[in-house]
Amino acid sequence: MSRRAFLATAAGAAASASMRAARASAVDERQIKVAPGEARLNGADGPSTAVWTYGGTVPGPALRLRQGQPVRIAVENGLDEDTTVHWHGIRLPNAMDGVPGLTQTPIKPGESFVYEFTPPDAGTFWYHPHADSFVQIGRGLAGPLIVEEAEPVVVDRDLFWLLQDWRLAKDGQIAGGFGSAMDASMSGRVGNLVTINGTVPADEGVRAGERIRIRLANACLARMIALRFEGHRPVIVAIDGQPCDPHEPQDSRLVLAPAMRIDVVIDIQGDPGSRHAVIDDFYDGLGYTLTNLAYDKAPPLRAHPLAARLALPRNPLAAPDLGSALRHEIVLQGGMMGGGKLAGIGGMMGMGMPGMNGGAAWAINGMSMTGDGHAGMAPQFTLERGTTCRLTMRNETAWWHPMHVHGFSLSVLSRNGSPVPHRQWQDTVLLAPKDVIECAFVADNPGDWMLHCHVADHQMAGLMTVFRVT
Repeated sequence: MSRRAFLATAAGAAASASMRAARASAVDERQIKVAPGEARLNGADGPSTAVWTYGGTVPGPALRLRQGQPVRIAVENGLDEDTTVHWHGIRLPNAMDGVPGLTQTPIKPGESFVYEFTPPDAGTFWYHPHADSFVQIGRGLAGPLIVEEAEPVVVDRDLFWLLQDWRLAKDGQIAGGFGSAMDASMSGRVGNLVTINGTVPADEGVRAGERIRIRLANACLARMIALRFEGHRPVIVAIDGQPCDPHEPQDSRLVLAPAMRIDVVIDIQGDPGSRHAVIDDFYDGLGYTLTNLAYDKAPPLRAHPLAARLALPRNPLAAPDLGSALRHEIVLQGGMMGGGKLAGIGGMMGMGMPGMNGGAAWAINGMSMTGDGHAGMAPQFTLERGTTCRLTMRNETAWWHPMHVHGFSLSVLSRNGSPVPHRQWQDTVLLAPKDVIECAFVADNPGDWMLHCHVADHQMAGLMTVFRVT
């Protein structure tokens, strides 16, 4: 080989190696270990509580990913039971969805699993287990996940509030009784302590004149949350990670059911040195101050609010074709004060309480799927890839249900016959008692996908189904 040919070959090999290295470096590599740990939920001076952690902390480490950049996350199981991780709200390949039995073999104690996906959407998401859900989430397993926009909204600060509640005994430890019949058939396991990012919240320090973005995520097992920011006017810019038309919330309350996320932008226009309560008053007569916006005494950062527009860039969601859509309906049934009528599993269930001994308390279209997911779950309906589905969800129960769809985001069309404004896309849609909601999506992601209530007790006691995209 001539010297010129040798140099050309060497240069080509070097270029090829460089390209391979560039491609390899483009993959965002992460590692997370699931293991028991300790947390001071009541603050630094409070008692230490035994919890389960991602990466040794509650909540788990904040994962900031880039839209369109591949990620590889190795999850090691240091628990004494099986686990998985569900990347809540991410439209990813079915095999990466984290449902035991249905999409993957559970991660056994001492073993690992590598999740690989490329997030198509920017926005606010979170991650949590989908095995022994009410125990594992209830003991602390949850973490924030942010997919950053290429052109982020102009703000002075970007905050994440991961909201969790805990049912603690008098000794400060997590109370037992997971999966009780009463929780299963009524409102679910609501705790007696609420934390922001793993601790009872202190004041949130702010400065007059600044603009902040707060990413709110409800990681509770069952608690519904309705936040009012006294003296302020939060503007909703995204719901469940998907940008919407910027708007102020109805009745000035931000309602977050378990698993929901809402991004708000707030112009901080109060007086230096003042304090303003952030109140959760979802449950009648049980309102409380979650935290306070506490202004420092510095002069305002600017005299007038930022003029930058609030709208976020849209994500690449396929627009439903309602003219050719296939219609499907799911009906939510069961629960206490719902008659206990669970068609297909024995009617009135005799004299026993629904949900007793791990049994079914709920059904979808007369069928109950209990637990977290398992092989052989028959699909409620099947869609050909590319089809638009117009889905009606009808709540015939006396309880609230945040219905979460895996693998997709739903365009919410109407609630009780009235159009839903602001172009809302959601992966978790809250149904009040007797609500009827219509939504639509394009079946562009093949696989068997779960659709379930994200009140963990309700899901585990039967309020879960599967649909298939072929």
